[in-house]
Amino acid sequence: MKKKLIFILLLICTLQSFAQNTKSITIKGKIIEAQTKQPIENAGITVLSSIDQKYIKGIATNKNGEFTLTIPPGKYHIRIEFISFKSILLENRQIDSDLDLEIISLKEDTKLLKSVEVIGEKSTSELNLDKKVFNVGKDLMSKGGSANDILNNVPSVNVDANGAISLRGNTGVRILINGKPSMMSMNNGLQQIPASNIEKIEVITNPSARYEAQGGAGIINIVLKKNNLTGLNGSIQAGMGDPTNYTSNINLSYKTEKINLFTNFGLRLRDFIINDERKQTTLNNSIKNVLFQNNVTNRTDESYDFYIGGDYYIDAKNTLTGSFYHSTLIINNKIDYNYNYFNANNTRDSTIYRFEHYKEPKKYNQLELYHVKTFNNKNKKWATSLQYDFWNDDENQNINQQKIFPIANPINNLISKNIESSNDIFIQSDFITTFGESGRFETGIRSDLRAIRSDYLAKSNDVLLTQYNNKLNYDENLFSGYFQIGNKINKFNYLLGLRSELSIIGISDRAGTFRDHKEYINLFPTAHFIYNLQKTTDLQLSYSRRIDRPQFWQLNPFGGLSDTRNLTIGNPDLDPTYTNSFEFALLKKWTKFTITPSIYYSSTKNYFQYVLKQLADGSFLRTPVNLDFEERYGLEVSSSYNPFSWWRLSLNFNYYGFKQEGEFEGKRYNSDDKTWTTQINTRIKLPKSLAIESLFSYRGRFKDIQSINKAVYRANIAISKDLFKEKMTFNIAVNNIFNSNIDRQELNTPTYQLESTFRSIRRAVNLGIVYRFNRKKGEKDRLPGEN
Repeated sequence: MKKKLIFILLLICTLQSFAQNTKSITIKGKIIEAQTKQPIENAGITVLSSIDQKYIKGIATNKNGEFTLTIPPGKYHIRIEFISFKSILLENRQIDSDLDLEIISLKEDTKLLKSVEVIGEKSTSELNLDKKVFNVGKDLMSKGGSANDILNNVPSVNVDANGAISLRGNTGVRILINGKPSMMSMNNGLQQIPASNIEKIEVITNPSARYEAQGGAGIINIVLKKNNLTGLNGSIQAGMGDPTNYTSNINLSYKTEKINLFTNFGLRLRDFIINDERKQTTLNNSIKNVLFQNNVTNRTDESYDFYIGGDYYIDAKNTLTGSFYHSTLIINNKIDYNYNYFNANNTRDSTIYRFEHYKEPKKYNQLELYHVKTFNNKNKKWATSLQYDFWNDDENQNINQQKIFPIANPINNLISKNIESSNDIFIQSDFITTFGESGRFETGIRSDLRAIRSDYLAKSNDVLLTQYNNKLNYDENLFSGYFQIGNKINKFNYLLGLRSELSIIGISDRAGTFRDHKEYINLFPTAHFIYNLQKTTDLQLSYSRRIDRPQFWQLNPFGGLSDTRNLTIGNPDLDPTYTNSFEFALLKKWTKFTITPSIYYSSTKNYFQYVLKQLADGSFLRTPVNLDFEERYGLEVSSSYNPFSWWRLSLNFNYYGFKQEGEFEGKRYNSDDKTWTTQINTRIKLPKSLAIESLFSYRGRFKDIQSINKAVYRANIAISKDLFKEKMTFNIAVNNIFNSNIDRQELNTPTYQLESTFRSIRRAVNLGIVYRFNRKKGEKDRLPGEN
């Protein structure tokens, strides 16, 4: 009996021990930055065995810096780490019950942060439900390029040869710089921003009420670099390429506990050739005439820019920032136009040669003052900004034209000059606060005041052309306010918002041929719903109402006289369009793999589209007009995969369809088509600080209301090498390897056909070198357990 009792007691103890060892213990906490007190997303929490430091379990923090994981009871090491911050190791922790680590602060590691240009090893892309973020610091293929080159490497974004930007095939996209509007984003002005000045690109397909309602396709926000490092930091960058591409850039910054001073200066010189070939066939009473046109542009760009500013930390809760940005771009084009006319017998009957010298200096200036006030509640903030832009653009054309076959005629000379200038004031104030455990309320007001003046004149053989001697006045005043409220109920999150915008827009000319004044007020509701299926799986449903106001260059009827046989002019009577946009998305994260499939639909009324028509003299005129409606729908899949620490892959696939209908000058226009785009990016880190990055992108064939656009693809590759303990980096990039980035279009009507081939940038090879320096301050006091 005694032996049985002892056996039962031993069995009970064994079962209790087994139950205890199989019990799940929860560890939770929150990771923040020591200096800014902001949460750190994607910080790594790793649990290791205290005996042999074998990996037990790991997790990454969410966007609020929070984490929760479960482990069996035992004795462990817990490591908390994030790139560019000092890691923390909590050693030999005996964990037998649920553990709340509460708030853990990570300090930046000045030994790892070499300069403002290094952004640690953040992944090239970060997939979130409300936006996609593409970090530029590690983009090897855009070194020495401009913002346009960066955008062309962003999935679902395309920049055509004329600088027009589209998102998911839709050109109704709003471009912001540091979250605010800028004239730099208009009329191909982004080529003035060097790629080396850009930290990241944010793509927001369905913005909340916090953002302006402009942009039916969504918003692309270009975030410029700003120093976050203590002490004196800097970098010097130089590059060269073929075709001619010389670049240089200097970054300097100095930061203490009270001030943060930063400056940047850059220079660039580019030479390249643009080819434009067209075949125009005209049918007149069954008689066919053909024009073969070949345009060759030798383009030279000279640009310089500088950025200077500083933060003043008034106290722990008030920061004042002031900055000034200047950019100058001088475009110098020499263009040869060759027109060969063939008659119905396919015999050349005449040739006209036209030469243009085009020079355009663009000067842009921006002053900004920004104040942020925080409160005891770290999630409560009041931010106010005042921005003043002033710029001018001087377009000069000197054109000589001569008929050279069958006989040479006298030379005709045409001179045109267009001086554009603008003064823009932007004011915004936003207040954010919280309520309850997870409630959030945000409200704000904003004003955009813009005045653009364009003075145009033209002379033919020194005789003033009165029809072009005119001045355009454009005034755009926008006043808006918004509020939005969000909360979390168990696994369900919501954000509901409403924005109101008053638009007062006037456009007129000196000659009095037109005068349009439009004033309208609109409401723009937004709704975002998120359901957390699991800790690593979220579902989102979002809705927003958007507006597309025509831009100044789409309204300006004076479009230049470079090629009088193919003119593009604006339409001063163009009306805004309105879009209702819906999107359903899933975000799934594993340790090494993240995927975001999304289904989207948008309906646009009164949308505007460019229409090409043939005039009585056989020339063509292209102008934007309002048509009835456009519908778009599609499936987009974005994913990233890290099979190993040294290998990163990302894939973006977008399949979409669209339907467009409308009437202009008694003629119906319609299109109903589908197409797809894809982009594959891979980055490999090799031993001895070598890195290789490659990109392949493809856009399928599609048909719009008039033209068939052929498929286009391109491939890029780049290699970089770090030297002298990462103080210096050397890189070489080959863009458009197969010389395949060519725009081809066909247009067929009963009376004429057009075929065009446009090649703006050929294969390009760029070499670059960056040297970084950093004055290291003394070691900071370490927290207990820090490495």
